Amino acid sequence: MKFAFAFFACLSLQGCAIVAVADVVATTVIYTGKTLINVVDAVTPDIVNKKKKD
Repeated sequence: MKFAFAFFACLSLQGCAIVAVADVVATTVIYTGKTLINVVDAVTPDIVNKKKKD
């Protein structure tokens, strides 16, 4: 019985670790995308942000 409890406890802890790693990866991807978009916007503002001629 103790073995089964320890086994399920280990699986639960690994599940939490996997969720934490997935969260870090998703956050990194999102911020990398935002940074890339900001860099492209800074390098080519006239193409990305078309200004209207008054």
